[in-house]
Amino acid sequence: MNNINKDESIYVRLARETIKKYILTGKKNKPSSEYLKELQDIKSGVFVSLKKFGRLRGCIGTFMPVRENICHEIIDNAISAATSDPRFTPVRPDELDELSISVDILSSPEPVKDLNQLNPRKYGVIVSSGYKRGLLLPDLEGVDTVQEQIDIAKNKAGIYPDEEVELFRFEVKRYH
Repeated sequence: MNNINKDESIYVRLARETIKKYILTGKKNKPSSEYLKELQDIKSGVFVSLKKFGRLRGCIGTFMPVRENICHEIIDNAISAATSDPRFTPVRPDELDELSISVDILSSPEPVKDLNQLNPRKYGVIVSSGYKRGLLLPDLEGVDTVQEQIDIAKNKAGIYPDEEVELFRFEVKRYH
């Protein structure tokens, strides 16, 4: 990971440093004063996405804040994206230089009463049925319609296609 991009956002820089340290040492880093100074008062849901050669390599997040601040959300979700996404094997040390990382900062979810309130380019969607919940981030390649977005989120949650769901939407600020 010597190819650190000077234009990389503070969020992505924290995720990259976290992943590198954890993969190489097995240790979780603590946010430095640089990060705490700028981010300690921010609380938000965060998704960390990893890609390798343009293909998804890991993506884990929280749709609502569950940790003391956004630094800890990023650190924990970065480690999980690199090591615990059930769709992928854990990231290996020889892959570190090949990863591109994005960090999505989520707005608070709001209920959707009408499908016209959704737009897969602008809003992410959360589908909920009982204890089952699925989430799909906005502006994903190959997801062009509201119905595709809902169907994918239902599938991720193990919700049957004809099962009734509650819908919520959220916006993201995506950092690279």
